[in-house]
Amino acid sequence: MQLVVARIGRAHGIKGEVTVEVRTDEPELRLAPGAVLTTDPAATGPLTIATGRVHSGRLLLRFEGVTDRTGAEALRNTLLIAEVDPAELPEEEDEYYDHQLMDLDVVLPDGTEVGRITEVSHLPTQDLFVVERPDGSEVYVPFVSEIVTEIDLAEQRAVIDPPPGLIDDRAEIASGKEDGGKGEDGV
Repeated sequence: MQLVVARIGRAHGIKGEVTVEVRTDEPELRLAPGAVLTTDPAATGPLTIATGRVHSGRLLLRFEGVTDRTGAEALRNTLLIAEVDPAELPEEEDEYYDHQLMDLDVVLPDGTEVGRITEVSHLPTQDLFVVERPDGSEVYVPFVSEIVTEIDLAEQRAVIDPPPGLIDDRAEIASGKEDGGKGEDGV
């Protein structure tokens, strides 16, 4: 099975290094020197990682055969794809690969159907489930433990306990005033 593990960003310096937007929780395993990765677009690869280092909080990689800035710039926006055994599981208990979460049924604690996961979107602050509802509309569910209370791979479901307004129009508007928002004189 193929998993996107990173996206190549800007060139860094003049010796062929590139910045990388990491899309795996296991960069030390997937993006280690010697790793051979396929690419999207396919014509760019495969690429073999020659070196890797962290600089100012960003991962920098250099690939075999890419020795200058021009070569590095030509790789910009290329997706790096690792071949992963489908039976392989993440090291941590509460971690999941995207492919494990795709097509899970999403239900409320009482079993009410919400929809199914069609995409896992990785944002800088948190991950989101894109959930397709039975009517074809989509709802975005933050993948945080306060909302996603259970992932049951055996039952192929994710249980969510959303706050009011996240998946429906049950939003409660809080007002700091007891009188329904009127001024002190009742107007």
